[in-house]
Amino acid sequence: MTLVNRNLVTIDDLSNGEILALFSLVDEMSADMKAQYGLCRGKVMASLFFEASTRTRLSFETAMLRLGGSVITASDVGASSLAKGESIADTAKIVGSYADIVVIRHPWEGAAKVVADYAGIPVINAGDGGHQHPTQTLLDLYTLIKERQSIKGLKIALWGDLKYGRTTHSLIFALARFGADILFCPSPGLEVPQHVIDKLTTEYGGEVERLDASEQKDKENLFPVDAIYTTPNSPHQLAMMPDISAQVELKGGVDALYVTRPQKERFTASEQGQSLKMKYPVVNKKLLQGKAFRKTLVMHPLPRVDELAYDIDTDERSMYSKQAARGVPVRMALLAALLGVKDVAVPAVESPPPIDYPRYQQEPSPVCPNLRCVSIQETEAKYLKPQFKIVNTQPLTLRCTYCEHGFEPKFVASAESHEGKTEFKKYHSADSHWAKDIRLENLIAFHTEEDAQACGYKPSHFTGGHH
Repeated sequence: MTLVNRNLVTIDDLSNGEILALFSLVDEMSADMKAQYGLCRGKVMASLFFEASTRTRLSFETAMLRLGGSVITASDVGASSLAKGESIADTAKIVGSYADIVVIRHPWEGAAKVVADYAGIPVINAGDGGHQHPTQTLLDLYTLIKERQSIKGLKIALWGDLKYGRTTHSLIFALARFGADILFCPSPGLEVPQHVIDKLTTEYGGEVERLDASEQKDKENLFPVDAIYTTPNSPHQLAMMPDISAQVELKGGVDALYVTRPQKERFTASEQGQSLKMKYPVVNKKLLQGKAFRKTLVMHPLPRVDELAYDIDTDERSMYSKQAARGVPVRMALLAALLGVKDVAVPAVESPPPIDYPRYQQEPSPVCPNLRCVSIQETEAKYLKPQFKIVNTQPLTLRCTYCEHGFEPKFVASAESHEGKTEFKKYHSADSHWAKDIRLENLIAFHTEEDAQACGYKPSHFTGGHH
């Protein structure tokens, strides 16, 4: 299997073996950085950063320059044709004719997929809204493996903004694939989105046990744990011992604490107001004196605000400077592999096979309810057709192909057997018995009864009492 001309839009685009192959290349390049110069001579990387960035942008540009390639850049939406109303697709097509590879950061979730669909050259997602940040996940995984040799069996605590932190969303899936147990420690109101939890348990096995903070004993040495994910290969299942699960998990200590800042630029107006009153929990020297943290690696994707105290910067457990430094060789290896200037030998290691979900096929298609999704933005909705996968039937759950936001339509109809006659065009409640008889290829989904009626459908006796 080769990585040449591939895209990296989500961490799912790489198998476990491909990730480990990249890490071998990182080791090789790190051993002699000067020898890598010239690998990408004559290659051009387009650096499109339409959202603020320091480390990611500079490390990508440094990586390309250290490989001997060239960089063209656009870093301000206001100074680009996007400000004139140009679509992302048109931008991607033009930039694809100028460069050999594109690195894109954009505030809209799913924007990187659109660029990958239209650019015609390899595309790397450097962060799309609160969706994913797969190259940050690569250097996070690389740091864990360098410091702990293996990820399997590690207990990793995710701390802070788990709702909008795109770095944690890609990391959650990667940690599960490599066999880690995950402890969720969100700030109040910033818990992991349900669609992320659903994908985690559906596609990677294991289970999530939610914990009641009031039941957690030994509060002196415990930090607030909202939920724990245990992989299928864990020695015990939390469901069998819910009352003592937190104590069992923390008895051996936490292997890594992954801290994230509050992503205030993505907060809603009400969340902005709440954040002024809310005390965001801080990781500091006092916290790290707890028994659970004796050998804990402290990680952070940076930048930090107030959630990570400066008094632990010199602590040997603090890894965030090392993480950032490793961004250059990790991204050098990725660029070299996707551009085909370096061969990567992929080891045969176990990796969960991707699930081939049925696609939603019918018109009209529902609109993605995620307000940050690229598919509903005015400039993009003109040409982007909403795309969904049917990831569950009980309850019926659709997942947007662009932003991966999952949702449950409330009403359904069938494209079959109404013969075009209005009296036979009926819609039903999505959880009714009748709805379960509709073949997936004939399924038509609606958010509301008004949506169904606007398309000429009438309520059946199976709309949950709404006629």
